[in-house]
Amino acid sequence: MPQPAIRIVLADDERMVRTALRAILSVEPDVEVVGEAATGAEAVSVVRELRPDVVLMDVRMPEIDGIRATEQILATLDEPPRVVVVTTFENDSYVYDALRAGASGFLLKRADADALVQAVRLVARTDSLLFPSAVRALAAEHGRKAAPAAPWVSRLTGRERDVLRHMADGLTNAEIARRLDVGPATVKSHVAAVLAKTGTRDRTQAVIAAYEAGFLSVG
Repeated sequence: MPQPAIRIVLADDERMVRTALRAILSVEPDVEVVGEAATGAEAVSVVRELRPDVVLMDVRMPEIDGIRATEQILATLDEPPRVVVVTTFENDSYVYDALRAGASGFLLKRADADALVQAVRLVARTDSLLFPSAVRALAAEHGRKAAPAAPWVSRLTGRERDVLRHMADGLTNAEIARRLDVGPATVKSHVAAVLAKTGTRDRTQAVIAAYEAGFLSVG
């Protein structure tokens, strides 16, 4: 049985950008654009109403920006969508703040159609980190400098530390299971423990927290 289509909301204050994104995504048989928003506040309202699987979110929009919109969406929905920031500048501090706020990844507006579709499918249907090297670069550029070690670091077990390192490399649960020679269910349990101990919502936030705490090196 085929999987249901990935339902997407486009949030960008430029109509031309939304039109271009819709044109690219609408030709894909497993993707459905269900709504659009031109402001951050409208994005929150549309997402609450339509409950999409993925939101492509511009970071700089009128009323409230994409960072605040992401925070509100994730804080008010029991099963929030995955948020992918769509931006012009990959080293923008706004992008880093959006990832810290809970966005699952980011995508450049100049990315080609294949990269856009691949990113949507990745965040919607896998447990892999989107563009791990780009997340590492952002952490190096904008992460807190010389931050004291977070208390959660000492609470991680040895296996949880291994899992977190592999998460940062972009490995899926299945790939981590093969690497550590354990079952996928065991990895899933370790991932849940890592999220709980780091106080984060998803893999991207956990990896960002690990860089900021100095657990992962950005060098």
